[in-house]
Amino acid sequence: MRATARLAARVDRHGRTTLVELRGESPLLLRQVPAPGGGLTVYVVGGAAGPLAGDDLRLDVEVGPGAAVRVHTVAASVALPGRPGAVSRMLVRATVAERATLLWLPEQLVAAAGCAHVADSRVDVAAGGTLHWRDELICGRYGEQPGNVEVNTWVDLDGRPLLRQSLAVGPNAAGWAGPAVLAGAPATGSLLIVDPDRPAEPPAVGVTWARLPLAGGPATLWSATAPDAHTLREYLEPETALDTIAASGGRGERGVVRVG
Repeated sequence: MRATARLAARVDRHGRTTLVELRGESPLLLRQVPAPGGGLTVYVVGGAAGPLAGDDLRLDVEVGPGAAVRVHTVAASVALPGRPGAVSRMLVRATVAERATLLWLPEQLVAAAGCAHVADSRVDVAAGGTLHWRDELICGRYGEQPGNVEVNTWVDLDGRPLLRQSLAVGPNAAGWAGPAVLAGAPATGSLLIVDPDRPAEPPAVGVTWARLPLAGGPATLWSATAPDAHTLREYLEPETALDTIAASGGRGERGVVRVG
């Protein structure tokens, strides 16, 4: 299956964020919902199972100057096996203009047994733009080992590289469950916050999480592993990440190593 979807947002003459384009194809169906506090919220609705090996999917997101968009999915995406030897692919391409805000906060990607999936994200943020970008991966459904999944995230800020991150899990990724990568944790993810108005946060490392400022701009990367999706989300929820870590006992402040 091949499918594309696109959303584009602009600010109207009254200063309100409006959608100038919203279109999709199954399984990438886009639905706008009411959003309190300004901006707008769009949900990606899965119109079919998958992605299945052999699927080729693409979502484009464009946030114009001064606009604010929040993107969610209604449920986790489950990467499933398909044709023998085939690979499923999902490309998300996003641009965030000056003074614009994009909050990309989907549900988890689940790597089901036997899958072969590549998830690529390419994001361009202009100077003065704000971005929250969350990726979460669950390594297999309950009681099963994952298939092969590769998650690649590339973010540029003001035309310069800010983040280049890649993670591969599954039978073809040697050592992925070892101490140098996930150490046996079935859930992992990251949250990138680019915000010119957010105070700088010092680097810190806990038992299962790390907070690292990035050299390329006003940006901080949170990374975490966890025993389940619920715990992972507590670490990577933008509004509650600091409080969760401070209250997490042995997993948080009492296990912190501050850098610098």
